[in-house]
Amino acid sequence: MKIRILSILSFAVVFNLSAQKDELKAASKAIKAAEYAEAKSILESAKSLVDGQDDARTKSTFYAYLGEASYNLALEDDSMYDLAIESYQSVIDIEKQSGKVRNTADAEQKLSQITANLINEAVDDQQTGNFISAATKLYKGYLLRPMDTIYLYYAAGSAVNAQDYDSALKYYIELKDINYDGSETKYTAVNIESGEVEEFDKNTRDLYIKAGTHKDAAETKTQSRKAEVVKNIALIYQQQGKKDEALLAYDDAIANNPTDVNLLLNKANLYYQMGNVDEFKTLMNKASNMAPNNPDLQYNIGVIAMEQGNLQEARAAYYRAIEIDPTYVNAGLNLSTSYINEGNSFIDEMNELALSSKKADYDKYDELKAKKDELFKIGAEILENMLADAPENEQVLTQLKNIYGALGDNENFMRIRTLLEQ
Repeated sequence: MKIRILSILSFAVVFNLSAQKDELKAASKAIKAAEYAEAKSILESAKSLVDGQDDARTKSTFYAYLGEASYNLALEDDSMYDLAIESYQSVIDIEKQSGKVRNTADAEQKLSQITANLINEAVDDQQTGNFISAATKLYKGYLLRPMDTIYLYYAAGSAVNAQDYDSALKYYIELKDINYDGSETKYTAVNIESGEVEEFDKNTRDLYIKAGTHKDAAETKTQSRKAEVVKNIALIYQQQGKKDEALLAYDDAIANNPTDVNLLLNKANLYYQMGNVDEFKTLMNKASNMAPNNPDLQYNIGVIAMEQGNLQEARAAYYRAIEIDPTYVNAGLNLSTSYINEGNSFIDEMNELALSSKKADYDKYDELKAKKDELFKIGAEILENMLADAPENEQVLTQLKNIYGALGDNENFMRIRTLLEQ
């Protein structure tokens, strides 16, 4: 009886091996005929049989075929890339473990091609605004080529553009954990004929210098991205409402880049949101003292103060920004807007008074209208001064035209409209 059982088991093994070989042949034939979906279907039906036995050569061949089928399907349906990657990686792992290399070189070449395809498709996705797909493909490209950390950096940026902050945070934390720097050396030389500075890889640049077509070879190292990475981690935590994590991340970011005043501003604003006014004021003063002649800093101080309803502080900062840089249009626009908004705050009360028949209410209406108009005129004057340094700025002209329209100043309204139409 025992002999009979062994015979039956032996027959089953032979039968399974024979069935596997038949299916591999059928899959190979389908692949050669470019019937990749059929090949994939054949192989998937045999997968449990193949995985259940120890023949490394059969397994390697099976996954090589499955990789080939899914790779070609992925050229039309990029969701197939995952199966192709998994299959080719299985080929490499199986042959590494068995010590018998047969399909590894082809699998590695195909994985390199998949990486290139993913990156190229990610670029296309970015150009069409499909940032979620771009981020996913860039991250897969990074996993396939971990030495190309730039893919992970771009994946994080694409995830931010897609407002997929969970993925972006994951990628930025991974960048931080691998100590991503991101700086690179740029090699340039001056084209003698055109006089223009051109950028090359080092070997090409050196060849042009030797050939005598270029001169003044130079090398410059781009800024490290470490500070940007930790800053973005903090910003994402803040975006997600995780304020304690954001504060710790800001501490990390400031430690990496202690001269970045915008980090201090962001941290100060977070403290304000948390109700810690003392820390907010301390950091704002520190930032202002750190860069007293930085118009961008003063502008940002103005923006934060304006968002928080601190009108006088906002105006002082905007005036300071314009004092430092008279061409700072955004500061001028915001400063003007602060007066317009204050003037508009009287409108609801004026509308109520306009419905009254009482003389006292008429007088109050006239008083509020005079205040509103005076504030509007201050807003207009700020923009008129801006025109001296930015005479063709469309934003300034448009806002100025609207103010004169609201004031009923037809002469100035027509003057500005004419400037806009030129």
